[in-house]
Amino acid sequence: MDNQRNLILAIVLSAIVLFGWTALADRFFPVAKPPVTKIEGGKEKVLPGPATSGPAAIRNRAIVLKEAPRVAIDTPKLAGSINLKGARIDDLLLKSYKETVAKNSPPIRLLSPNGSPDAYYAGFGWTGNGIDAPGPNSVWTADSTALTPAKPVTLSWKNNRGQTFQTVIAVDADYMFTVTQKLANGGTAPVSARPYGLISRYGASKDAWSYSNRIGAMHKVADEKIAFTEYKEVGESGATGIRFGSKGTWLGFGDKYWLTALVPDAKATIEAGFLSPQANVYQAVESGAATIVAPGATATATQRFFAGAKEVAILNDYQDKFGIDQFSRTIDWGWFEIIERPIFWVLDWLFKGVGNFGVAIILLTFIVRGLMFPIAQRQFRSMAAMRAVQPKMKALQEQHKDDKPRLQQEMLKLYQEEKVNPLAGCLPTFLQIPVFYALYKVLMITIEMRHQPFILWIRDLSAPDPLHILNLFGLLDFTPPAFLGIGVLALLLGISMWLQFRLNPQAGMDPAQAQIMGLMPWVMMFIMAPFAAGLLVYWITSNVLTIAQQAFLYSRHPGIKAAAATTAPAKK
Repeated sequence: MDNQRNLILAIVLSAIVLFGWTALADRFFPVAKPPVTKIEGGKEKVLPGPATSGPAAIRNRAIVLKEAPRVAIDTPKLAGSINLKGARIDDLLLKSYKETVAKNSPPIRLLSPNGSPDAYYAGFGWTGNGIDAPGPNSVWTADSTALTPAKPVTLSWKNNRGQTFQTVIAVDADYMFTVTQKLANGGTAPVSARPYGLISRYGASKDAWSYSNRIGAMHKVADEKIAFTEYKEVGESGATGIRFGSKGTWLGFGDKYWLTALVPDAKATIEAGFLSPQANVYQAVESGAATIVAPGATATATQRFFAGAKEVAILNDYQDKFGIDQFSRTIDWGWFEIIERPIFWVLDWLFKGVGNFGVAIILLTFIVRGLMFPIAQRQFRSMAAMRAVQPKMKALQEQHKDDKPRLQQEMLKLYQEEKVNPLAGCLPTFLQIPVFYALYKVLMITIEMRHQPFILWIRDLSAPDPLHILNLFGLLDFTPPAFLGIGVLALLLGISMWLQFRLNPQAGMDPAQAQIMGLMPWVMMFIMAPFAAGLLVYWITSNVLTIAQQAFLYSRHPGIKAAAATTAPAKK
């Protein structure tokens, strides 16, 4: 009867852990992105990327691109064009990144012209009194047919009042454009003019917002921290918008891996904000102070425009090179940044040495476990001391079985007299929690981990294991729901945890506790199945190394193993 009650209690507590974690994880610890491949009929199939979206009047992108003259963009990392109608940067592909893991997958499209799927573009211009500024339908002329890192392009437009507008656009070998706007007043009266920059996108990000990875509108003002605003908040603000601005302001839109940002001169006083002029359209707008341009004079304003991937090294470099405060934090490192960045740097360094991020994760695990080996030795000495006092503990439990408060007092007294600490064995686990969480974040937020293969069927370490057991590894024609999507890695995790617990039974554990601990490996198997494959690779490797450590230390201290065998909970 007691056995049945203990088993029921173990199952109930395990269910609470399993379902309680699921409820919390969706909000605070979202699992990995969807799998990039699927196993069907025993064969691997690459899954398509997210669907595009657009307004009701959406047209084919290829047709839209041909409707106006353009200047080509060609850099080592970017391809696309500048639209001379409206002088917009509205056509941009990222050469280094593909939509899927398929060999023939097209590159990521970041910017797209208005009227096409996922319209997303940047524009620059002037507003003010006494000027007829070019508008979205004005057609500019260019002094070159292509923009490259070696050759900037100058766009020109002139109105009927003698005012000439020029926009000089330069680009580096990565993702930063430098835009210099000039207004030459050839008229007979002074004019007041303000330069502006605009980013407009149709539709919110396809990446989900979470407390662990904030995406959406982001900006930095003066001495404040970088601020993240959800798209729904921008949408609710309407045409009035969310306003801010001062010196040192920059702003833009960030997805999990991609970013566009307007970066005005840090010394200039800026008025800026996010607004939604119509449903499902989100804009970031900034404008400088008004300048009086006398007849014969020229006003000049320079700013930068970032459009590309959130690569850690590049963001750090731009932050230092151009003094863009907290630009590297467009990657949402969060509170554990002090641990996450070193974990990323070690992983990146290992990857550059071995050429495989899965192997790099395994080597990282060896490094972490190696650093913790002295602690593990102390843990085993503590285990030996705990097991040496087991007869006395059992005697106290029998003597005070009906008086729990007195039992706790006597147990504490025994620990003090024998100089043992029952919690000492938990120290290595607690020390690994920050490392584990840091790796979780690194796999989830850094583009360097995106689409990184390991071996065999694991084509993306930042996505879940696609090889599911419940559909017989793809031989059955159905895809298990995420909750039941137990992959090979999750099963290996459960087995390795079970072996670890079997090799290291806990002293003084009652039957109910023993049954709960016996179920925990399989509960964790379900919990961890939807997480990134790289995280499971780390945990499995850590468990295997722990088992090896335990076997080694048992061989060095056979008395501990003998004590473990005699003090393990009896099976009934």
